[in-house]
Amino acid sequence: MKKFMLFILGLVALFILLANIGPMALLALSVWLLYVVFKKFVKSDSTVSKIGWAVVGLIVLSITFSNLFAVIGVAAAYVLYLIYKNWNKEESSVVSVVEEDDDPFTNFERQWAELNR
Repeated sequence: MKKFMLFILGLVALFILLANIGPMALLALSVWLLYVVFKKFVKSDSTVSKIGWAVVGLIVLSITFSNLFAVIGVAAAYVLYLIYKNWNKEESSVVSVVEEDDDPFTNFERQWAELNR
């Protein structure tokens, strides 16, 4: 049942990821352009060029903020990563080991647990 639910969740996350590939590519491009504009802004010496790079940076920043759907795609990719990591994880099962002991308190606890079943 757990693997079936992981499969269904992974399938939904995959479809969301595929639907948001375009905005994710545009987000990556705009973040890269924002980095380039920032580097050019820092290297420029004149005030006019700094103002020009600041305007270009604001335009690229508005493109970056308009890609909210890309954040959903990134979240879907993270969910797929988590599903991949948990796919072959062993399910924890409770194993109780009953040891025969001559201690009267241990025997009492074991017998009390058997009576309460």
